[in-house]
Amino acid sequence: MPTKIADVGADALREARSNLDSDYVPSDDEEFMNERQQEYFRGLLIAWKKSILSEAESTLAHLQDGPLREPDLADRASSETDWAIELRTRDRQRKLIAKIDSAIRRIDEGEYGYCAVTGEPISLARLQARPIATMTLEAQERHERNERISRED
Repeated sequence: MPTKIADVGADALREARSNLDSDYVPSDDEEFMNERQQEYFRGLLIAWKKSILSEAESTLAHLQDGPLREPDLADRASSETDWAIELRTRDRQRKLIAKIDSAIRRIDEGEYGYCAVTGEPISLARLQARPIATMTLEAQERHERNERISRED
């Protein structure tokens, strides 16, 4: 079972590929964001979301098993730390689900795959690596540089 967001994304990619033509990979040789590419990314995003929700359900079930009853204080502290990390991860994944939903909405509206800043197409390689991307790599780097400069002020 995946434990990191990146692992969940990799599993979702494998599942999405198995739901589509198993050997289909979007290519620069075809029209950008054609129907097949849109369905590919929609499947990828939906599979990723399902995977995250499934993990969240197992975490919830485990939390409902009962309170920690470790007799040793060090063991209890360790267990509580583990739970805090797990809950922080789930919170990050909750935010990720909102981004996945937003990406699916952009597919529905015909805006998926295009940079929110420049309007240029986002590379297929970037979308495969990060299907929730909203900016081209160059726009994202510019955004991060400006963020860094703002923090330094």
